[in-house]
Amino acid sequence: MLAMATFVGFAVLVTALIHLYLWKRLVRDTTRPGRWRRAGGVAALLLALLVPATMVGTRNGSYWLAWPGYLWLALMFYLLVLLLVLEVPVAVAKLVLRRRERAATGAAGEPAPVPAGGTGRADTATTGNVAEPAATGPTATSPVALAEPPAAPVEVGSAEPPVAGDSGPRAAGGRPDHDPSRRLLLARGAAIFAGLTAAGVTGYGVRTAMGPPRLDRVRIPLARLPRSMDGLRIATVSDIHLGPLRGRAHTERIVAMINRLDADLVAVVGDLVDGSVAELGAAAEPLRDLRSRYGSFFVTGNHEYYSGVEEWVREVDRLGLRVLQNERQEIRARGGVLDLAGVNDVTAAGTGLAAPADYAAALGDRDPSRPVVLLAHQPVAAHEAAKFGVDLQLSGHTHGGQMVPFNLLVKLQQPVVSGLGEVDGTKVYVTNGAGFWGPPVRVGAPPQVTLVELRAP
Repeated sequence: MLAMATFVGFAVLVTALIHLYLWKRLVRDTTRPGRWRRAGGVAALLLALLVPATMVGTRNGSYWLAWPGYLWLALMFYLLVLLLVLEVPVAVAKLVLRRRERAATGAAGEPAPVPAGGTGRADTATTGNVAEPAATGPTATSPVALAEPPAAPVEVGSAEPPVAGDSGPRAAGGRPDHDPSRRLLLARGAAIFAGLTAAGVTGYGVRTAMGPPRLDRVRIPLARLPRSMDGLRIATVSDIHLGPLRGRAHTERIVAMINRLDADLVAVVGDLVDGSVAELGAAAEPLRDLRSRYGSFFVTGNHEYYSGVEEWVREVDRLGLRVLQNERQEIRARGGVLDLAGVNDVTAAGTGLAAPADYAAALGDRDPSRPVVLLAHQPVAAHEAAKFGVDLQLSGHTHGGQMVPFNLLVKLQQPVVSGLGEVDGTKVYVTNGAGFWGPPVRVGAPPQVTLVELRAP
């Protein structure tokens, strides 16, 4: 409970700081004090409150919050990324403008050149604010001088004519202030660019996430695979994520896609749901129609432990999928034998709801001449699996990063983010998953169903 409270508190703090930054760049820097700035502040506050409201509300059945809340979460993410990237060029542009203004100030403050042979004295003499021609020839008291018409008087206190090169109001010391209109224009340009780009990327991501999964085919050689089993095919899917934005039609589309592959095995590697059996049982029902030669298998993901794992294990079993909970199944096909093992998700250890991942129970005491394929939701499980000589691990969990550049952060936790990799001698294939979590957005990581074809040496 303490760990959950700490996480929630940290998430709220981060959300508040992000929205404060967005308010500064999108509202304060782009508006003058007044009604529009106040309206922008209110909007930023409401959007900040929408994020935790969505996270909590959708878990409690308030599905109407899902679309506005999760879409804003995606827009917020891309606005943050773009504005942070723009900080450097905007800072450079401000520096250039400042130097130009200083250069203009220096040019305006230089004294006028003195003509050759001159005395360095002004051509005109002034008394107060009244300008008179300087005396030449006869003395100033001569009648000729008195006959000269005086210059037109200038009203005392009148403004002096602007000095050439002075482009704005003068600050203390005679230096002009930085032009606020230029800074405002620069801030608005950056905000408009970030806003339009974030909206475009998010729109593309929604179209990708809500579209049909892409079918990928991958051939993976296994050193111990019997030649008689060469070409054994495993239809692999993960992270279906039935929930507020994905229902029965999503499951039906995935099942139809897998059935067209005519696979030997079907592997569903976790994160099937984001809700209880009562809420999503009907949406998962089409899984009973999965077809394969040697069976369909399931292992738990971390989201099952947030959604009533024991109920879902029973429900998935009722739908005809064999749930591998720290155990393995012999697959006898084409005159050969392969061990198919499965472990509970690593999240189970901290929940107390089910047995933690037990690699020894699933992989120990077996015939070492047989190849073994392990189903484990998270790629990080490969570090333990490799100790038992696992030939291939099939995983999901990462969503391929789901929203670039978030994939860069996923790499900090998982050894493989997407596709085929290797961990301590064990091959690991990570599928992007067929659904999404949170924002209905996928950028750089399309939804995926994979047909894994095992090849003998």
